[in-house]
Amino acid sequence: MTPPVRLAVKVVPGASRGGLAGWLGDALKLRVTAPPERGRANAAVCALLAEMLSLPGGCVRVVGGHGSARKVVEIDRLSAAEVDARLGRPQHPTGS
Repeated sequence: MTPPVRLAVKVVPGASRGGLAGWLGDALKLRVTAPPERGRANAAVCALLAEMLSLPGGCVRVVGGHGSARKVVEIDRLSAAEVDARLGRPQHPTGS
């Protein structure tokens, strides 16, 4: 079984449209329409990421930053390389 992948996420709650807003360094920037109250934005982040990764909702959960715009999410069933590929993370050139 693959260990969970941890992903840094910057969330913009209460946006007019939800979706992927790009990458800010190593953090994924997401917009969600849910307001940042009573866990609604956190639930929307999990649902959006699960949909983007083609996973059941229970495979994505917020594990850090519950009351903050910067969060850490854990993703089950995929490797880090699969998560990066599905989310379109830019590849950093390696110096050889």
